[in-house]
Amino acid sequence: MMLTRLLALGVVIGVAGWWLLASGNDVPEKAVAAQVVAAPVAAAPVAESRQAGLGAPGADPLAPAAPAEGSQAGPGAAAAPSGLLLPVQGIAAAQLQDTFTDARSQGRVHDAIDILAAEGTPVLAVADGTIEKLFDSERGGLTVYQFEPGGTYCYYYAHLQRYADGLAEKQAVKRGDVIGYVGHTGNASPDAPHLHFEIHLLGPEKQWWKGESLNPYPVLRGEQALP
Repeated sequence: MMLTRLLALGVVIGVAGWWLLASGNDVPEKAVAAQVVAAPVAAAPVAESRQAGLGAPGADPLAPAAPAEGSQAGPGAAAAPSGLLLPVQGIAAAQLQDTFTDARSQGRVHDAIDILAAEGTPVLAVADGTIEKLFDSERGGLTVYQFEPGGTYCYYYAHLQRYADGLAEKQAVKRGDVIGYVGHTGNASPDAPHLHFEIHLLGPEKQWWKGESLNPYPVLRGEQALP
């Protein structure tokens, strides 16, 4: 009788142990299965971003993608610079003042900007081109008219103290070449030496004394390109 009871108890304990073991393994198996199913879904966006060129292999898929070459960085991106050099040595774009529409004597409009600088400061060619005309005028004093290579624009420099040594008409100049020095010749005040600088859009006749005046201020600051 005792042997029978022991055998029956062993069977019960064995069945219970089997049941507990089976039920205990059920949860991890489901969790592993869920991870196996979820893994491809999580990896899919990374693969798509690489195919779209938004991220290099091994890059953080959550990091912002770099803009494609030639694309704009957004509405706040700066306008493309004009490529013109500031015509007075040592003057920064932030120092410029927009005097283009200022009134002048006899009902005239300025049509230029005045760049204040110490007497004798070098004046630089804003771009490659040719010295079209050297002229001494009543208002502008010693002046330089420079054409750009395509003959579309004329750059006008006035009130010079003197020309650079050897400067001559029809001479080719490079961007940054010294062409003269800041002064107060013409009708400029000796108390405020400055460079009077203009940009003209030339007509088909390519007349150095005649052209449509363009405001140099936004162009020299890189805020606006030449038309």
